[in-house]
Amino acid sequence: MSDTDFGATLLTLARQAIAHRLGRGPAPTVPDDPRLREKGASFVTLTRDGELRGCIGSLRRSRLLGDDVVANAVAAATEDPRFPPLAADALDAIAIEVSVLSEPEFLDFAGEQELLAQLRPGEDGLIIFSGCRSATFLPQVWDQLPEPRQFLAALKEKAGLSSRREQAGLMAARYHVQKWKETEQEAS
Repeated sequence: MSDTDFGATLLTLARQAIAHRLGRGPAPTVPDDPRLREKGASFVTLTRDGELRGCIGSLRRSRLLGDDVVANAVAAATEDPRFPPLAADALDAIAIEVSVLSEPEFLDFAGEQELLAQLRPGEDGLIIFSGCRSATFLPQVWDQLPEPRQFLAALKEKAGLSSRREQAGLMAARYHVQKWKETEQEAS
């Protein structure tokens, strides 16, 4: 199965999982693909008219990839605290994107300037940690925040950290994604 076919499989699986949760279809069946039976980490992002409508995912490979996509699709539609649960009649207007994450790689840096110098805009997803706080941005967020300093400041805010001053003890890891997205026409 090609990467394009695999992506189509992931998108179909995500859409079937959401449809089932909303009472609009049968329970999804994870196809017989060995990649779906390996542990994997995914994010499922929902958009409507190009605007974010939900995004939930996993950073650690703790479930089989097929199960992870199903769980994250349902969560993106019904559990993202930024949005009300998706209504069944709104499903057809939603475009779905599935991102499969690589294993995160911890970055070694002394201070945020060194961290910023290591970031690759448009390519790196980033996880930051400080004490009990953490947050991540997928590589797709570079489209809205193309400047590394801006990207890091927004990520620190998302983690509940001050974006105005250097954070002592900040740790970071980067990852990459393979992503597939429905077009708005496919979603309708």
